[in-house]
Amino acid sequence: MRIETARDCLACDYCKYIYFPQKDDEGVSVFPEKSDESCPVCAVPLMHASIAKVRIEYCTHCRGMLVSMGVFMTIVDELRAGQTGTLVEPPPDPSELHIKLDCPHCHKPMDTHFYSGPGNVVMEACDRCELNWLDHGKLMRIVRSPDHSYRDAEPMA
Repeated sequence: MRIETARDCLACDYCKYIYFPQKDDEGVSVFPEKSDESCPVCAVPLMHASIAKVRIEYCTHCRGMLVSMGVFMTIVDELRAGQTGTLVEPPPDPSELHIKLDCPHCHKPMDTHFYSGPGNVVMEACDRCELNWLDHGKLMRIVRSPDHSYRDAEPMA
């Protein structure tokens, strides 16, 4: 079976069977195929996965996500469109800024920083490889938090 590029499924070229993996509580579909990268937290192979019809790499142990910077906002926007209600933003945990992870791709230290958008989350990023690492629950915290950057501007008088 092979992963269908434009769909959230696996397809068999021989019998034409199509398999759609079940989504977890965050909407992640995990494919039964390991990626070439390892989890920066658990050091186990990441799995190919998708969320909001976008490919990511996912750790089945800690449930962290490796997301390309180029599709990160696409995922956030797609998931926001399907949300009802918002989450009250808990304050960020400054102790998370001391976490140091190596990039799963280049194995150099990732930058740990506060995400500049909603959610009050700390995340890791590798600008060299254009990858974001999100610990379990952080993507949904971003998605469910009020985004004040889209406020309607005051009408000009």
